[in-house]
Amino acid sequence: MPMSLRRGQKAAGHAVMISFLLVVAKGTIGFLSGSIALISDALQTLTDLIIDGISWIGLKVSQKKADEKFNYGYYKAESLATAVVSVIIISAAIMLMFEGYSRLHVAPEINIPFIALLVSFVSSFISFFLSRYLSEVGTSINSQVLIVNSKDRLMDSISSIFVFIAILLSYYKIPYVDGIAAIIISLLVLKIGLCAIKDSIVALMDASPSKEKEEQIKGIINSIEEVDNFMDLKLRKSGPFIFGDIKIKVKKSLSFEKAHEIADEVEYKLREGIKQIDSFVVHVEPNMDDLHKIAIPIKKPTGLDMNIMNRFGKSDFFLFVETEKNSVTKFYLKENRGGNKTNPGLSAVYYILKEGADTLITKQIGETTFNVLKDESIIIYKSKGKTAKEVVNNFLKGRLIKLKKPTVTKGEKGFC
Repeated sequence: MPMSLRRGQKAAGHAVMISFLLVVAKGTIGFLSGSIALISDALQTLTDLIIDGISWIGLKVSQKKADEKFNYGYYKAESLATAVVSVIIISAAIMLMFEGYSRLHVAPEINIPFIALLVSFVSSFISFFLSRYLSEVGTSINSQVLIVNSKDRLMDSISSIFVFIAILLSYYKIPYVDGIAAIIISLLVLKIGLCAIKDSIVALMDASPSKEKEEQIKGIINSIEEVDNFMDLKLRKSGPFIFGDIKIKVKKSLSFEKAHEIADEVEYKLREGIKQIDSFVVHVEPNMDDLHKIAIPIKKPTGLDMNIMNRFGKSDFFLFVETEKNSVTKFYLKENRGGNKTNPGLSAVYYILKEGADTLITKQIGETTFNVLKDESIIIYKSKGKTAKEVVNNFLKGRLIKLKKPTVTKGEKGFC
């Protein structure tokens, strides 16, 4: 981030040098030629020189590191510089408008016209290319003050064309053109100043950058599978950078370490996808929507009144029960095809994972299968009740005990 600000400061420094040379050239030739349009253009460029200086200072201050007084850094110095620049632009435009009006009824008198024409022509080209340069740098680092500067320079380029025409027509004693050119230039500059001060005030008031940025952030978060839902997205712009925070919901069975990893992944992907993000705080909350898919080992497929089996891995069937807000919404049966294999416990684990279960209720479970299920963030409860219906009712009423360790360890009979 500091590198981008240094690049912006360097661009503002180049603009200061070019503006100084243009002020000297336009002011000198405007005074010698007697062209009020060229003198007005020189005054506008002098305003640009002041703007460039303020921009340079703003970008330099923005690079200061956060401290005890400014915990979020000095990035808003850039927005403040934009506001000051905007006021200067508006003031210069109003002054230029009155000056142009006062020259409407003055007979034009131009000395050294060819030199005056050459200066206005060259000035137009220089201002155009300077506008392109500032726009490119400002857009690449998302610098509001440089983007405003680039627009002002483009108007400077256009105004120099009006000055060229005004000098040419004044040379042929055509009235009004000098004053009209000055008024047109002032109106163009005034529009830029009003738009710029609006943007800077919005930024200083911590407004959200744009709907486009919000949708981009939402799209990145939605692409992360471990995030069940999110809410309270808040964004604010500080200088060229974006700060934000959001609440995400993850499975309530996840460990603290896993939830922290998901939060880190969200922040990493946001910073990679949107380079303007300086800081993004991710708050993790367990998903308490009470949506569950429960796996229960059973012996015979005879409905919810069927008896549950003692051993998880050796069960003949699995009953899968989907619940929402303390009620059963759906249930179905699946045969346990791994019950007769060498490691029936692990086979059963992969089977219920494939079905998308997030909860297991069983009487017994071995060490190996318990650890695998725990790593997969599956919640395991000790069953209470003879039938599946009783077990599910006890689960919904919060009567079951969550297992924190296997019921059978390795070496004991029936550890699966």
